[in-house]
Amino acid sequence: VQLQASGGGLVQAGGFLRLSCAASGRTSSSTIMGWLRQVPGKEREFVACIGWNSGLTYYADSVKGRFTISRDNAMDTVYLQMNSLKPEDTAVYYCAARGGAVGRTTRYDYWGQGTLVTVSS
Repeated sequence: VQLQASGGGLVQAGGFLRLSCAASGRTSSSTIMGWLRQVPGKEREFVACIGWNSGLTYYADSVKGRFTISRDNAMDTVYLQMNSLKPEDTAVYYCAARGGAVGRTTRYDYWGQGTLVTVSS
């Protein structure tokens, strides 16, 4: 499975961004797509995930109500719409894939390259 993330950038607090993750070579071991983020010096943090087939979603409490994860099965692309961004959302965002069910885990089998999101105050 190959994942290609894009869409990061610099935005002011209160603004929005949409991240995209294009997937290729999906298998039965990559039925869950997730977004995770990491600030230098800190552990990687779960943000949101979605089931390719079920469409079920799961969010971290810190982004619930502000971020929306979605997928376009025809395009093999997953999106993360981020609204009402806060400076504390600043991080490198990674898309990733795994099998199993939606949930909070950060244990993914396939990773894309990160895309930097910077939210200025």
